[in-house]
This record gives sequence, C-alpha cells and structure tokens, in this order.
Amino acid sequence: MANGQWFPPEWPERIRALAEGTLTPVTPKRAATVMLLRDTDGAPAVHMLRRRASMAFAGGAYAYPGGGVDPRDHDLRIGWAGPTRAWWAERLGVDETSAQAIVCAAVRETYEEAGVLLAGSTPETVVGDTTGAEWEADRASLVARDLSFAEFLDRRGLVLRSDLLGAWTRWITPEFEPRRYDTWFFVAALPEGQRTRNASTEADRTVWIRPSDAAASYDKGELLMMPPTIATLRQLIPYATAAQALKAALGRDLTPVLARARLEDGEVVLAWPGHDEFTKHIPTGGRPS
Repeated sequence: MANGQWFPPEWPERIRALAEGTLTPVTPKRAATVMLLRDTDGAPAVHMLRRRASMAFAGGAYAYPGGGVDPRDHDLRIGWAGPTRAWWAERLGVDETSAQAIVCAAVRETYEEAGVLLAGSTPETVVGDTTGAEWEADRASLVARDLSFAEFLDRRGLVLRSDLLGAWTRWITPEFEPRRYDTWFFVAALPEGQRTRNASTEADRTVWIRPSDAAASYDKGELLMMPPTIATLRQLIPYATAAQALKAALGRDLTPVLARARLEDGEVVLAWPGHDEFTKHIPTGGRPS
C-alpha cells in the first residue's frame, strides 16, 4: 500500500456481502478514546500506543488510549467538576447518564492505558504521582473490571475533571465489521506533575509524536493507522498548543462519521463521508485500490 491505512484482508468479502444484503450489521458498542497532548516547541505532541500484532482488532496499528463504556458508570453519582452532565449530554448527543458513562470511559481508559488520571481531590486540583502500589492495585482492578470507574472515584473521594476534556469527533465502525464501536474522540492536556507510561497489556510501544510527524510517517507507509486515527491527527496539525486544541474542541462538529459501501460498475466502493482520502475501490474477487 502507498500509505499506512489499516485494511484487513477479510474486508473485501464482508463489504461485498453487506452491499449485496447478505450480511447483517451488528449493533455498535459505545466507546471513548483520548488524544492526550503535551506542548513542545512550536506544536503539541500526542501520546500514541501501538497495538500488539497479536490483537484481533487493528493489530500493529497506532492508536490512542481508549475502550468501551462500562454500563456501571451510568447511575452512581460521582464528584464532578466542569461542565454539567446536562451540558455534556447535549454536546455528545445522548442522555445525562450516558454522558457521564462516556466521559468516565474516556478518563478511565487514559488512566488504565497511560497511567494519567484526570481527577483531583477538589474541583480545582489534579492528582500528582499515581505510580504507588495502592494506585496500581486500583488500576489493575479497573482493568479487570472488578471495580467500576465511578466506584473507584467514590472510594478515593476524587472529583472527575470533565473540564480537562474536549469532545473532538465521533466515528462509528463500518457496518461490515464484526466488532463495532460508536466512539467519541476527546482531547486533553497532560496534567502538570503526571507522566505517561505504557500501562496497557494491549500495546507493545508508546510514543509522544507531533501530529504532523505522525501523518508524514503514515503517508510514507511507516506507521499503520485506522482512518479515524490519521484523520484526527491531520485535524490537530494547525494548533500550536494543547490549549488551542482544547479551545477548538468546543466548536467541533460531532456528527458521526460512518463508512458506506455501495456497488458501482461491477465493484464495491467504500467511502467515509467527508474523508475522501480513505475511499477504496474493490473489484470483484480483488484487493482494494
């Protein structure tokens, strides 16, 4: 391939089946992912992890910390700072309990996979070092789903800092995929005093990289990424600081991006609305072009 777009070998057959009406789409699960930023000279860098090659979904691809919404985070009232749940519900296009769960998922996954926690003992503070044995025990319980994130915050008397997050975009996994997610992408700045680490069992490498450098490596075929990842990286390039990106998030359109497959002139055309660079033409029995 000319670039680093992730394209599994089973996609053409599944896309044709969807276009012909013989494949029934599965219902996507809600998820959240976070583009964690820190300022460098002239441009912010973003924290990325490389998924292990053995992973069933997007193995070897670079991505951001993220994962599925935990239903247990819907109802428990937790310490909450920043915009209200009602504000987030309107921003994310969901009800208030779902908004809490989605924001919780974003903060939880950043903690689970990068060791960074967007929460504090008061609405104005953020925790410092989270590398101690007790913190690690709680993080392991979150990963194992023995503990919900809402319970974790409540137990430690922590306030979730929703004001440190900005909702950036929303992508839904294509209908022909066997694993589907309705994913909200957020931006956040690395809190002062905290450091990232590779805390994920799903990643074999983590990097801080400027979006422009990551996009250039993708274009050369050096970094493998899924469409939402490279699309969001390109969208971050214009911003000189993390604060600028967070401010820009307030005006971002969260209309879901969903790939569409159609039959046209004897081939299947796969397209992501508004993202022409990902369009693929798949001849019958062939590989995409």
